Amino acid sequence: MDRRFFTLGLASALLMTTSPARAGQFRLSESQARDGIRAALGQAARLATIRLGRTDGFFGDPQVRIPLPSRIRDLQSMLRRVGLSSQLDDLERQINRSAEAAMPAVQTIFVDAVRSITLDDAIGIVRGGDRSATDYLEGRTSDQLYALIRPRMANTLEASGAYRTLQPIEERMNSQGGFLGRLMRGSSGGQSLRDQLTDDASRRAMSGVFHYVGEEEQAIRRDPVNRTTDILRRVFG
Repeated sequence: MDRRFFTLGLASALLMTTSPARAGQFRLSESQARDGIRAALGQAARLATIRLGRTDGFFGDPQVRIPLPSRIRDLQSMLRRVGLSSQLDDLERQINRSAEAAMPAVQTIFVDAVRSITLDDAIGIVRGGDRSATDYLEGRTSDQLYALIRPRMANTLEASGAYRTLQPIEERMNSQGGFLGRLMRGSSGGQSLRDQLTDDASRRAMSGVFHYVGEEEQAIRRDPVNRTTDILRRVFG
């Protein structure tokens, strides 16, 4: 493969939006092809984090809303049926607000990852599927994101009083006798309810981010309206 040039046909073969005749009319340099991938992924990450960083970005969206851990979700449902779930509903809201508040910092990590995309990275992304850029970003940033989101989630939940809400719930679960009590304690994996809540919420927040980065990437690939810069239009047809 000629290392100095990408053809537009390589990108359009993936996207299925450019005819072979048209593809032959253009040649993109390495830097232009790489910049196009960076622009696409940067736009997808920016739009996803802006969307999720708004009030109700997580909480108001059933596709990414972060639920309570399974250990207390059934209790929440039972109490909701009799109008007594307000404390747990508020806890769920606080978890989602914590994820929304983390999005500006998440966007910064994404920007740094996008800037580090190399030519070889760009080739792999172009040859991949319609979420290949998102998969690349997830592989490069997941550890950083978890390290960022987890303490922020813990700090926000501590400040909001959410952990104080958990304490009597966990005490009741731990004191529950019989089979039900053993089942609830066994499902914790040895974790406190506080740690389980924080870990689960942090990972679900990350999953929500990558869900919408993927949605935005697919929109850029499939719909010319979403190619908002010249380099995106040149690379993606």
